[in-house]
Amino acid sequence: MRLILTDADMAEGLDYLERVDPRLVPVRALAGPVDIRYRPPGFEGIARIIVAQQLSVSSADAIWARFEALLAAATAENYLRQSEEALRAAGLSRGKVRTLTALAEAASAGLDLEGLAAETPEVATEKLTAIHGIGRWTAEIFLLFCARNADVLPAGDLALQVAAFEALALQGRPSEKELRAISELWSPWRGVAAKLLWAYYKAMRQGRNVLPV
Repeated sequence: MRLILTDADMAEGLDYLERVDPRLVPVRALAGPVDIRYRPPGFEGIARIIVAQQLSVSSADAIWARFEALLAAATAENYLRQSEEALRAAGLSRGKVRTLTALAEAASAGLDLEGLAAETPEVATEKLTAIHGIGRWTAEIFLLFCARNADVLPAGDLALQVAAFEALALQGRPSEKELRAISELWSPWRGVAAKLLWAYYKAMRQGRNVLPV
């Protein structure tokens, strides 16, 4: 199981993607540097993913700062000591409070959240999605950013679908199923492809849409 641990791993993956799919050559040029972006596994790492769902980066960062200040340390034990009112006042929706509560209770009941990073993607996904409120997207984001798996692409991610539509000159935004099919070509570096497409999406929306000379 390949992992994205170093800049050399990222470069190897990007070079591979350019060889197997020449459409990604200009995408890489437009995207600029592709960051690894790592979050330690465990309650804090998964909680960050849940908090950030369906929010802008700035909104997610603001809510996380209040959440972390409330808990003092983002652990399952500290989370379960908080009232729902305090968590809602920090900016969490009721749905996210329920999901984080289920996650914290699973950890307190013995689920090794740190150990999930060493599991196969199939096992880790099965254990995470068994928790109320956690779906495949959350599990795949965990595998990509916390477990650093090199071959996971969260095809249900809207930004990835839009980036693939634009970067690959598709006729329409691909569905989750269609993007999974497209990404088969990029294996075993689908995780690098995901990070490349996110970098491309961000660069295009920041006005860096001209090929470097």
